[in-house]
Amino acid sequence: MTGDVWLPFGADEIEGLPDGPNYLYWDGDQEFPGDPGECVFYVVPYMKAPAISQRPLPDMTSVQVVQTLSAGIDHVEPGLKHLRPGVRLCNARGVHETSTAELTLTLILASLRGVPDFVRGQERQEWRSGFRPALADKTVLIVGYGSIGAAIEDRLAPFELARVARVARSERTTARGPVHPLTELPSLLPEADVVVLSTPLTESTRGLVNAEFLARMKDGALLVNVARGPVVDTEALLAELESGRITAALDVTDPEPLPKGHPLWHAPGVLISPHVGGPTSAFLPRATRLLADQLNRFVNRQPLRNVVLMTGDTADD
Repeated sequence: MTGDVWLPFGADEIEGLPDGPNYLYWDGDQEFPGDPGECVFYVVPYMKAPAISQRPLPDMTSVQVVQTLSAGIDHVEPGLKHLRPGVRLCNARGVHETSTAELTLTLILASLRGVPDFVRGQERQEWRSGFRPALADKTVLIVGYGSIGAAIEDRLAPFELARVARVARSERTTARGPVHPLTELPSLLPEADVVVLSTPLTESTRGLVNAEFLARMKDGALLVNVARGPVVDTEALLAELESGRITAALDVTDPEPLPKGHPLWHAPGVLISPHVGGPTSAFLPRATRLLADQLNRFVNRQPLRNVVLMTGDTADD
């Protein structure tokens, strides 16, 4: 196979790449490394703005595969309209589950046990003791039960929960129990002490967490968002936080980055991390293993992993 492969890492950093393609380095911060029209496999730079990720797409007339290094594809999907039919878009399923699930547990435990208040107390040399909620005996609702949602439940297992409820687009059964369809969400929300959002951003999930959703959450419940900021209606969340009825832990926000002076920074009962679910030391080894496997499959004309859509298709995968 001939053609250019654009990588956001040096080819020497990826063990097991197949011979044949011409590997070019581009992480979005430089000029294009070659003619976009010669690129057959485009690995989208990681953690870059959508405008950067999509910039070469209109000129990629020969591209066959667009591979993201994120679980979500919303930052690149709008640019696919420039591509010819039949281009496969693959996501990074299997890369971010470990890091995102770790952060989810961190946010839950830190919020419930009052760690942000301890940090503020330490800065002021104040001994802020008191009674705090435990995760044990709580009901956790996971909204978006894909591979990340399942990884979150794996890490919840030792915490002696009362129940884990799972919601996804489609109803199904897993080894851990049933996955409820989105239509059952209204009846599940009032029972949950912790609601975790790990759903992709789609037209059906944009603004999913609106005033009605939040009103159904029980008093004192914790909302944890490790999905995408626009899944949550920020104004509706602010109203609930300012009332003191619920709390939140947010790795993603809308807008993002959250600008200085935004009321969400100082809303009561909120813990904010700056979209760090994926970028950890666990990212690089998993990302490079995925790329080596995908490129070997591509060169050998074998089925690719994680194909989430194909340009020109009218139905969702």
